[in-house]
Amino acid sequence: MKLTDIQKKARKMGINNTWKYKKRDLIKEIQRKEGNFDCFGTATVYCDQFTCLWRSDCLK
Repeated sequence: MKLTDIQKKARKMGINNTWKYKKRDLIKEIQRKEGNFDCFGTATVYCDQFTCLWRSDCLK
């Protein structure tokens, strides 16, 4: 997902000043806001969060 799309999603969730976040940090902020683990980018080989919106980007 492109950064601009992630910023739009974050703003809809009430996260302000999205321009000051790096992509990884903004996704983690969204994960926290959703009540999920803020684990984006931490999986090395395996991820058990099969319903996560960010899973495919995370495992790249």
